[in-house]
Amino acid sequence: MIRRFGAVPRHNQRYQMRPGAYAILPRNGRFLLTCQMDPHPDIQLPGGGIDPGESPLPALHREVYEETGWSIAAPQRLGAFRRYTFMPEYDLWAEKLCHIYLARPVRKLGPPTEPQHEAVWMSPEEAIQRLGNDGDRHFATLFYSRSQAKTQPKCSRPFLKG
Repeated sequence: MIRRFGAVPRHNQRYQMRPGAYAILPRNGRFLLTCQMDPHPDIQLPGGGIDPGESPLPALHREVYEETGWSIAAPQRLGAFRRYTFMPEYDLWAEKLCHIYLARPVRKLGPPTEPQHEAVWMSPEEAIQRLGNDGDRHFATLFYSRSQAKTQPKCSRPFLKG
């Protein structure tokens, strides 16, 4: 079962399935994110809808480039979540199936090509606080917690009480 974040679906509302691919993009101790400016500033994991006939990985590369202007490499799937939301830019009630990846931002190719998007860099702690939806925050927190656990020094001998 895929975990749901956000609002409970309305029983009297029809939702259109909207699969998407999104990425956590760490580099030099910060995360590359996108800020969608319209209808209001919203910090998001870069990514977006998987077009009909498109596979998740090509969609991920395309969407990250469109929203940040960066190319990425080595995507690894971390998991998925679903959320039910109204998408004003499409005038659509959507059941979003969000596939989350970890990837490496490689090179800035130019500015974002997607209108009303800006690439932003944030510390993981700030990103976790400012990401606009619970699912994005969950996966960013999970990745950051795991990466921190890997960098903690380990004792070679157990602590002995005297």
